[in-house]
Amino acid sequence: MEIQPRHTKVEKTIQLTTGVLVLESPSGFPRNESNLYLLASSGKILWSGEKPDANAYFSKVRLNEDGETLSAYTVNGHACELELRTGKLLSHTSIK
Repeated sequence: MEIQPRHTKVEKTIQLTTGVLVLESPSGFPRNESNLYLLASSGKILWSGEKPDANAYFSKVRLNEDGETLSAYTVNGHACELELRTGKLLSHTSIK
């Protein structure tokens, strides 16, 4: 499935059984949206990653070994854990 970016450019995709996890470039991405989202095979957005604050953009993402969570990092210095099924923020901490 070819992924068309919503606003900027696709920096990373991860194929999952539920769809494709997409990380778009934070540069120029709208402030009120998340640049991390899960797309169904139909192209429908299943969820957008919950951000630790309104001005945060994700810069890196990886699946965790438990198969139920993912780790994501923001350009503002947050390390986040999100639920893979929903994109909900489970925890975050500031790193410098």
